[in-house]
This record gives sequence, C-alpha cells and structure tokens, in this order.
Amino acid sequence: MTRFKVRKKLRKACSKAKYLAFGTLGMKQTGVNQGRSRLGIRKTTLRTLIFMGTSTSLSLGLVTGANAAVVGNGTIQLGVNREGHIIDGPTQVGIKFLPTNNDGISPGCDCEGWGVADASRGITGFASRDNGGVSSNLSVLSFISDGIKATSVVNVGSTFKVTHDYAPAAETPNLYKAVVTIENIGKELIGDLRYRRVMDWDIPPTTFNEYSTVKTSGASNVLFTSDDGFANANPLSGPSNLGSTGEFADSGPRDHGALFDFGFGALAAGASRTFNIFYGAASDEAQALAALAAVGADKVYSLGQASVADGASTGRPNTFIFGFSGVGEPPSEPVPEPLTILGSLAAGSFGVALRRKYNKQQQKETAKV
Repeated sequence: MTRFKVRKKLRKACSKAKYLAFGTLGMKQTGVNQGRSRLGIRKTTLRTLIFMGTSTSLSLGLVTGANAAVVGNGTIQLGVNREGHIIDGPTQVGIKFLPTNNDGISPGCDCEGWGVADASRGITGFASRDNGGVSSNLSVLSFISDGIKATSVVNVGSTFKVTHDYAPAAETPNLYKAVVTIENIGKELIGDLRYRRVMDWDIPPTTFNEYSTVKTSGASNVLFTSDDGFANANPLSGPSNLGSTGEFADSGPRDHGALFDFGFGALAAGASRTFNIFYGAASDEAQALAALAAVGADKVYSLGQASVADGASTGRPNTFIFGFSGVGEPPSEPVPEPLTILGSLAAGSFGVALRRKYNKQQQKETAKV
C-alpha cells in the first residue's frame, strides 16, 4: 500500500471518529440538567438560541463555520476548504465531472493549494492539505457556502486579505469560476506581489499516469510554470519540475500536474488585485477548449488527460481543466454569435446575387451594341 493510500485511510478514520465524537457530545448535551452556562444563560435557552441560529442558516441554504463544503452545478462538483484551497478531505471531492463520475485530482494525495507573498520583504502565507499544509500566519475570517457557491476570506498576518469566491461560470456548465482578490491590508507598500497555484492531476481511468498540458501564451504576469503538482504551495519556495517547464503539450504519461507562479508587481496599501481561476472538465479536448474560450481563459491553462488509446489527441473519456484570466494574457479571439454568422452568410449570398444580376445586365447591353 502506498504512503498516499495509507494517509488517505488515516484521514478517513480520523474524520469518522471526529463526527462520532460530535454526535456523542450532542446526545450528552440534550440530557444535561437545567442550569446556567458560564455566560449566565440558562442552558435550555442557550440550546434554543443555537437551534434557532442553525435553523436560520439551514432555511437560507447556507453552511457557515464548516471546514469545507462541496458545491456543484449539475455537471461539475468542487470540494472547497475554508482556507480557499480545494479537495474536501472527508468526501474526497476535488474536481468531479458528474457525467463520468470521475474526479481529476483527489485520488492519492490531496495535492492542491495556493499561496501569496511579498517577495520584496519575504512575507508569505499559503494553504493546502498535502502541498505544505496551512501556514501558521493564515487566519480564516469567514467561510460561507450554499451548495452552489462558496466564499473563503482569510488574512495572512497583517499584510494580506485574500478572498476566493467560487461560483458556476455563467457561460458554460463545464467550468467553475474562482474570483481571487488580494488586498494589501498593511500600512506599507507590497513591493513584489506573488501568487502560486498548484495541483496534481490524477485522471481516471488511468489515475497516476496521465498527460499534462500547460499553455501560457506569453502572459505578462506568468513568472514560471511546470508539471510539478507536488510542489509546496509557498510562492517563495522556488521553482521545481518533474520534467516539463514553460509551455508543453501532452507531457507524460506519468504522475504529475501543473504549477503556476504569478507576479503582479507592486500593490499600494489599501489597494487590491483581482484575477480569475477556472476549474472543470469536459467529455473531450475540443469541448474543454471551447469552454475555456467561452470564459476568455483560452490563453493560460492546463489540461489533464488519461493515457488511454488516443487519450492525448481526443481527450476522451474526460479532459480536466485548470485555467486563468486577468493575468496579463493577450486578448482572446472573439467568438461570433450564431446570428452574426447567419447574417454574414446572408449578406454574402445577397452580394453574390447582386453581382450575378449586374453581370447579366452588362452582357445584355454589350449584345445590343
């Protein structure tokens, strides 16, 4: 049994024990004698207030104060942690493509994470499960989910406030969009703002033996990319790779992923920087690329594909997606609307008809002469 499988079994056992402990605690609470809590409130009143608060949250469909939440749109499911990284440990939902019921990143290790830093002062903070864990200076301000959307807000020391706002992409059912906002909450200039996002692809049905593709299109904010999905989420931990760097297509097959380092320059006190990350999957590569184009993220992305026959060329039975926009990429080619295409065809046909009529008229006048 591999170390990743052992770790996975231990996590599940611990999670189950934790839930059992909470359940036992809840049963004991309901059986206590009436009295007063340390706050001077009757315990029966306190239980009523807790019940009312829980009922209000449930009626609104909100999950607050949880460690993680699974969100979905009917095609894609994401497991979002309260610190903003993905892969929910207890459910093992990372990026799940419901049409095939496959998850592209959760098998093996929980290797996905993010990090933010001011490289000019050596200040950094990061969050993941197996890519370095959660830094001690990261504190969660809020985490809210309604089963479709999830929003994590954290502070990194007294320097950064980072918001990850996950919601279905409006343009396509194949993608979730994470709006990332980094705010300078300190009093000093952030001289060199960095952000890292890393994930290990594990694409079924050939888990741990997949193809990885990375495209950057010369985006000005991309500092470094590679296939090291096991890298530490700390942006200041330095570049690393498992054989491929920069842009590459269908690297592998082997157990690897995608690493993106971004540099956003200086950020004044009180200012913020926003960009977008996209997670999802499609039935093949053509549909995956179409989804990226629909959201304007077809210039900076990674694809994970299974190493089945023709898997690298077709992307079947599922191509998993990890894309970015708002990171200094060149503009995407506009996709013509269907009515625009029909209008162009109609105009072209009308022009051809006019030309033919004009030519016939010219022939008749020449014959008369």
